[in-house]
Amino acid sequence: MDRILLSTLAYRSPEEVFPYVRSFSDYPRYTDHLKEVRVHGDGGVGSVYDLRLAWWKLSYTARSKVTAISAPDSLEWQLVNNLDARGEWRVEPEPESAPDGVETASRIYFEAVYDPHSADESALSLPRFVSLDWVVRKVEPKLLSEAESVVQRLVADIEGQRRDVELTVHEMP
Repeated sequence: MDRILLSTLAYRSPEEVFPYVRSFSDYPRYTDHLKEVRVHGDGGVGSVYDLRLAWWKLSYTARSKVTAISAPDSLEWQLVNNLDARGEWRVEPEPESAPDGVETASRIYFEAVYDPHSADESALSLPRFVSLDWVVRKVEPKLLSEAESVVQRLVADIEGQRRDVELTVHEMP
């Protein structure tokens, strides 16, 4: 299993941050590769999200299920189709990290644990002579730059304006 653990600061309280990380329907605004999100449920535990992703000549719909919510601290999820993956969005108060003139801050953590080799090759329409191993080798290095983009845009939404955001990489495959 591979693990990605990233974090950043938002200059808001966990109560103000959590609705943004919980709102999967807004995620296409944060990344160039997530094209559409379809919601099945009310957004609570048990809700399922179809996440239509596209990159290069590939498209894929990941189905993610919310497995636990402890607002405003944590939202856990698990993919339920074609790939063994699970993860968590976690929000922790970190007021001591707020700069002068800013009231508070929260650290937003994103964690994903996954087995890239558990992917069901039949779920992807791979071009001729392209293997799943090749796709994994090409995608994994792009994960960090994609995460940086998502974090920048997410924090801009949370704070209402764009600023330079530092992404802390705690663990990468």
